[in-house]
Parts: sequence; C-alpha cells; structure tokens
Amino acid sequence: MRGARYAKWVACAMAAALAATACGGDSGGGEGILSSSWGDPQNPLEPANTNEVQGGKVLDMIFRGLKRYDPETGEAENMVAESIETTDSQNFTVTLKDGWTFSNGEKVTAESFVDAWNYAADIDNTQANAPFFSDIVGYDEVHPAEGSATADTMSGLAVQDDLHFTVALKNKFSTWPDTLGYNAFMPLPQAFFTDHAAWLNKPVGNGPYTVDSYERGSVMRLRRWENYTGPDKAQNAGVDLRVYTDNNTAYTDLLAGNLDLVDDIPAQQLRNVESDLGDRYINQPALIIQTVVFPFYRPEWNKPGMEKVRIGISKAINREEITQQIFQNTRTPAEDWTSPALGEQGGFADICGDACEFDPDAAKQLIAEGGGLPGGKMTLTSNVDTGSHRDWMEAVCNSINNVLAQGTVCTVNPVGTFADFRNQVTTDKMTGPYRSGWQADYPLIQNFLQPLYYTGASSNNGKFSNARFDQLVDEANAESDQAKAVDLFQDSERVLAEQMPAIPLWYQNGSAGYAERLSDVKLNQFSVPVYDQIKVG
Repeated sequence: MRGARYAKWVACAMAAALAATACGGDSGGGEGILSSSWGDPQNPLEPANTNEVQGGKVLDMIFRGLKRYDPETGEAENMVAESIETTDSQNFTVTLKDGWTFSNGEKVTAESFVDAWNYAADIDNTQANAPFFSDIVGYDEVHPAEGSATADTMSGLAVQDDLHFTVALKNKFSTWPDTLGYNAFMPLPQAFFTDHAAWLNKPVGNGPYTVDSYERGSVMRLRRWENYTGPDKAQNAGVDLRVYTDNNTAYTDLLAGNLDLVDDIPAQQLRNVESDLGDRYINQPALIIQTVVFPFYRPEWNKPGMEKVRIGISKAINREEITQQIFQNTRTPAEDWTSPALGEQGGFADICGDACEFDPDAAKQLIAEGGGLPGGKMTLTSNVDTGSHRDWMEAVCNSINNVLAQGTVCTVNPVGTFADFRNQVTTDKMTGPYRSGWQADYPLIQNFLQPLYYTGASSNNGKFSNARFDQLVDEANAESDQAKAVDLFQDSERVLAEQMPAIPLWYQNGSAGYAERLSDVKLNQFSVPVYDQIKVG
C-alpha cells in the first residue's frame, strides 16, 4: 500500500471503535492480517459434512489432501500424495509423502486418511458427503440404503503401513484420483476421534492456517501456521472471515476502509465497481452455475406430464435480459448444466437447446399441456443475505408472470440467511422451486452431474431419480478414454434436458474487490480467493 506508515496509523486510530476494521494486525513486510467477507457455514466444519461454499472456504485453508487443484489451471496435482497408481482404474495404491503433520503435532499417515474416510461413510455419523465414498467396496455395509450398518469399516480400504494404503472401487472409475482434492477426502488427526467435541470447537488440520477462534454470526479468525511445511505457505499472518448478512454492507465497508476483501460483488454495485475500485476489481469465468431446482419429493411437481410444465417454466425465463440488466454481463445465459470454464474438451456444450431459450408462446403451450402450475401458482425460494438473490428472483417471477399473463402466479419467498435456507433445502421443506448455486468441487464434468442428479447423491436435494441418467453416468465413470467418457456424460445431460429436474439459469463469473493494502489477490477456478498467496501492506 502506498503512503506513509503514519497515515495508516491515523486511519486505524480513527477506526478503532469499528468492530469490522480492516486495519487490525501487523501489516509490515506483506505479512499482516487481512479481513474478508463471509457467511456462517451451515454445519460444523467436518470435512465430510461440509458441502457448501462458506464452510468450504475454511476447509480449503486449514486442510491439505492427497490432491490439490492448481489455483490458476484447476489441474489436480499431488499434494500429500507422492503417487496414486492403478493398472485397472479400479484398484489403487496410494503412497504418501513423508513429513506431513497436523498442526497439533500428529503425523499425517495412511491411517489419517482411512480413518477419516470410514468415519465419513458410516451411516451413524450422518455426514452430508458420505455418498462421495459410495464407489468404495464395502460402502453399502457401513451405509446401507435401509436398516443398520453391518460393518464398522469399508472392506475396500486397507492400510499397508504409515505411508501406503490401498483402495478397491466397486467399478472402474478412471478419473477417481482427480476427485481427491475435494474437502470430503481430507485426512483427520486422532484428536478428531478421541475428543470430537473439542475438535469441533476448534478444528485441527494440516493446512497453512489454524483456527484461532470462531464467534458464530460475527467472525472466524484464522492464523498462519508457522510450522507448516507444504509448498504453499501463507504469505500473510492470517485472515479474519467476517460474517455479513448483506453483501451491500460488505461492499460499503470495503470502500470505507473497514474491510479488505469482498469476494462476491453485489449486483447493485456492478455499474460502479470499476470506477470505485479500478484494477482492484476481479471479474473472471468460474466453475459456477445457478439453477432453479424442483422438489421431486412433492408429488405435484413430479407427476406424469409435469416435465412439460418444468420445461415451459424454463422457456418463460428471459435469461438474456436478466443477465444484462441485473448482472451487467457478469453472468452468461446457461446452455447446459455444467460451466464454460470446463472448456469443450472438458464437456461443455449447448445441450439444453430449445428448453433454455426464451419463447413465450411455446412456454404457455407446454405449461398448459402439462396441466398448468400446481394450484395455478408457484413460489420461488432463496436466501437473500448474499448475492442479490432477491433482485434476480423477482426478475424471474416477473418474466414468468408476463409470459403467462394470468396475474401474479409466480411469487418470491425470501429466506433471511444462507444457513436457514440450506437447512430447509436439506430437510425437504421446499414446496416449490428454489435456487441452487453449484460451485464445482473439482474441475470435471462428472462433478456437475453426478452429485446433483444421480439417485441418492449427496447434493441431489431435489430427489430427482432417473435410471437412464444413472446408467449413463456409471458408464462414463468406467470409461478410460476421456473423449468417450465426456460423450456419455453429455448423453446424461440430454436426459436432464428432457426431464428438467433443474432449470439452468446462468453461468456465474467469479468477482471480487479488494483494498489498496492488499496485493497478489487472485481467485481460483472455483471463485474462491487464494488466501494463502495474498500479501498485506
């Protein structure tokens, strides 16, 4: 940051009474503490129980797994793993690098991974990400579809010694190693099991940061772990993740010098953000898509013929107008259920086709042929504490109402906080369509499809189930030829185009703004700040 140290001291002295001040902490040498906007996670920060963005940000800072996704390219690179070898894409031998430890001094061993994965899969532990382990032999015994577990551990996992373990999968899964950078697969120390309550109160990981304190609804303080020996040591002294229930307030605090980093620019500020921040504004493609999901557990949305109504609703949404007027072209109308950030080789293609094109006449006809909206109306639900969701929801409802010309048939149901909204979603409380934003766990087309639409998958909150879709996904996973696998995944997307379990709205760019005192600020392909590389001062 330019300017004399005296000027900074004066600014901080004047802001001393502000709880959210960005000035706290030593800022000398680029290693001060930075403050960033955040939202309380839905669940405690167990790796296998966190499948939403806010909790994921923290896990990305305090854990390192077998793989890590390159912040610029998204490529899955070895981190704790020395190698992951297979001769048949079904049986794998994992070799760990020696010397990794947790921040409490425990060594990271093969047992750290095997114990963590068995805990995640155990049905009694009710971990949200348990289905990510369903490919492993023995999962059905520890996590049966019905009844109680008949085994304590998965038979497909075996510790060979401190640095080696083997994994047997039920079926061939050629890209399975590339999934292992996802948070669900992180290792856990024995302290997690011996004093679980204490660990939840102050999680211990093996990443470049440690949790210093957490006040729910206020702030989580993370501090650099000085003894971290990984290749991505933190370039700052720590990060204060400050809870905001309104992104506009966070943006105002950024401009006022009371916050260092906002990683989701509010829609209302997009017209002015470049003049406000200049080159301190980041806007780049990301592995993110916004959809509207239908609750298939509600019979009125899942009866025969309703696919026409769901497609009709999709065709009644003027995506082009909404992305231009509300999002100032920081969103792109969706053409499929993945992301253009994957690229064509990764599987991106225009597969939604006519079903995603704005066509008022066809929309009315399809909705009528399908029997009309249930009860003649629909309610669109989302949290409204982040991302200007209320603005676009009202625009979507206005578009549908204008097309149907039957008065106000579509209304908005705002839920105050992200955590409250997610709790309603994951407990099957939705009575109509609702917002779902998907930020990829790893940069594979499979990750945009299987977790969200495969029968019983971890993030299939709408409870969509289709045997043909599941079969195509299974075939794609087993295919060792990447091009053929992509073709099969695209075929599974065509099932989605026919059934429309979720309406693709738009692809979302990653956006952020930051204070002058920060440098080397970047977003990874998942639109998350690369916190460990940010310098302060």
